[in-house]
Amino acid sequence: MGLRSFGGLGMRAGLMGATLVLADCGALGLGGTPGAAPAPLLAAPEAVTVAPLPKPTARVAEEFDTTTPAQRAAAAAAPLAAETRLGTTIASLGDPTDPGFWLKTPLVSAPAKGRVAVAGGASAQVDLLPLAGAPGAGSQISLPALRLLGMALTDLPELTVYRQ
Repeated sequence: MGLRSFGGLGMRAGLMGATLVLADCGALGLGGTPGAAPAPLLAAPEAVTVAPLPKPTARVAEEFDTTTPAQRAAAAAAPLAAETRLGTTIASLGDPTDPGFWLKTPLVSAPAKGRVAVAGGASAQVDLLPLAGAPGAGSQISLPALRLLGMALTDLPELTVYRQ
């Protein structure tokens, strides 16, 4: 039985142990400047900023949308003053198992932060991700972003896309 049979658990445990040993070297005077204070350990983040993957048993939109109310509120935040309008695109639902707020679009050639808005006034802060194709070829939007905009899963909304 190798480390792979536990899905990398043994590898993670080994790395964690090595990290703990290395982190303690400064306290023992084994690394860095003699007599120097040990380097502080990194604190765990207070909140998860990336939504987790949906469970394999997910079957309905609510189960696929793993974003928190705080993440939805942040995505619904007001537009920033320093935005650049990139254009409009028709968006269809992207991979519902890909969590978070994003738009895959040919309107960008590199990942960027941005915002999408529908004609009714609803908007969502999203990660803009490049998608191969001509600018008018259409885009793919994440399930949480589509829901935040108030669209049905089968809608093909026309979105105005902004880069921050």
